[in-house]
Order: sequence, then C-alpha cells, then structure tokens
Amino acid sequence: MDWNDVEAFCCVIERGGFTAASKALGRPKSSVSASVARLETELGARLLQRTTRRVRPTEAGESLYQDTGGVFQRLREIRLDAMARGKAVGGTLRIAAPYEFGAHHLGAVACSMLGRYADLHVDLDVEYGRVDPLDRRYDIVFTQFDEPRDSGRVARHTYAVQRGLFAAPSLLEKARPLRAPEDLADLPAIASTVDAEWSFTDAQGMEHRVPIRPRLRTVNAEVRRRATVEGLGVSRIVRTFCASEVEQGRLVEVLPDYECDPLRFHALLPGRRLMPPKVRVFLETLAATFPALQKR
Repeated sequence: MDWNDVEAFCCVIERGGFTAASKALGRPKSSVSASVARLETELGARLLQRTTRRVRPTEAGESLYQDTGGVFQRLREIRLDAMARGKAVGGTLRIAAPYEFGAHHLGAVACSMLGRYADLHVDLDVEYGRVDPLDRRYDIVFTQFDEPRDSGRVARHTYAVQRGLFAAPSLLEKARPLRAPEDLADLPAIASTVDAEWSFTDAQGMEHRVPIRPRLRTVNAEVRRRATVEGLGVSRIVRTFCASEVEQGRLVEVLPDYECDPLRFHALLPGRRLMPPKVRVFLETLAATFPALQKR
C-alpha cells in the first residue's frame, strides 16, 4: 500500500472533492484521482461514491478513513510544528560543560542541530575543570554540582551517565583475581581529583564504599583513560568513552556484577520562566540522541 495514495484519499474526504484535495496537496487533480483509483484496485473495494456535486465515502471508504485519517492529521500537525520550530531556532546558543559530558555527548547534539537549523550558531565550551554557573554568557551550563543559590539559575534536568570499572589486561595478569570491590585495595587507582572513594551497588542493592589509593589524579578524562590503557591502575570510566578500547582488547571491564555510581550532570538554565526555542530544542535533541542518559 502506497501511503501517498492513502493520504490523497483522506484529503479528498476532508476537502470534499478532488479539486480541493489537489490544491491542498499541491498535486494535479488527475494525479489525486489516479491515487484513489490505484488504492481501490489494490484493496479490491470501492472507496468513494462520486456524483456531479459531491464525493462521499462508501462503507469501506469510511472504515479506511477512520483507521488512517487521524494519522495523517497528526503528521501534518507535527510538520507544521517542526516548521515553526525551524524558523524560530536561530542565533547563538552558548553552552558550557565538563569534558566527559561535553565532548562525548553534547558535540553530537550540536552537530545535529547545526545541520537542521541554518540560522543557528553554537559556542560549546568544554572545560576540564569545574564549570562556573555564575558565568552569565551561557544559555545552558552543565555541571556535576548543585547550583549556588545566588547563581540566578535553576536545574531543569539531571542526566545520569553510566560508568564502569576498567583495567588493562597487563595489570590484571599481575594482580590477584578481583571478586568484590574491597579487592581494589590491592591495586593502584587512576582517579579524578575529587575522588576519595568509589561507590558500588551489588545485585542485592547493597552499597559498597571503597577507599582508593590513586597513583594518578587528574580532572582530564583523556589522561585517565590513557594511563589506564598503559596498565598504570584501575579507573572508573564513562562506558561510552572507553568502548573502542574494550572492543580492541586494550581495556577489560572488571567487577561487572557491581554497578558503579553514575556520573550525574545538571542542566542549569537562567531562572526566567520561558525557555528559548534554541535551548528547548537542544535539550529535546539530547534526550532523543542519548536515551540511555536516563533523564530525570
């Protein structure tokens, strides 16, 4: 079944005739008529009763319209809404985010939006240190920390980025088997500067907090990943960030039965009530592109 033929049939009923339907669809009247005739042949049923004054559906035609008419009406509404958004989304969207979130999630979203909206420009600042929510240059500030009360910003969404515990095969060959988080005490860690311990949840929902002894501390996720690949320690890494290393066998996930505490980011927006279209569409695109972020 050609859905263009079904749309033409529904439009004939809604507009009350072939002439009005052809104008609405931007197609020749003969083309609309051919679509309906083709549909009737395919279904083996007469769908329209034609007279010199009007066109009305037969019983089979009414049944088909009831099943499909609402679908095309909804699609037209979506198209009009998308067109309205497209015209409204423009200007410069300024975003700040920590490296682990910005480089591996927001970059893809920014590129997608730039491809869809010709009048949009994006300034994406990816920071290795803490992002300052007081900086009023930005439309969206993604941060791991709660916003200060005097920042003038509100947290609209929270995203949970899943992490795992990874190590190089060369390191694991020298170590005792890891069966529980407590066994990490025997291994050096590669950690962020804010990490004093790592938290895990087992299959029964019990939380395990394990102090770590980092051999290397840095806020730079790329440096942590490189040090882990070189066998210098065990690291808690965002899963998407090290997926290629795992596929190539350069890293191995350890303690897979224990869930790492996710890395949470807040989207902080200016406290005004109305959300600009460019901001709204960016957050919608982020949720659609990375549904596993578990927006909360």
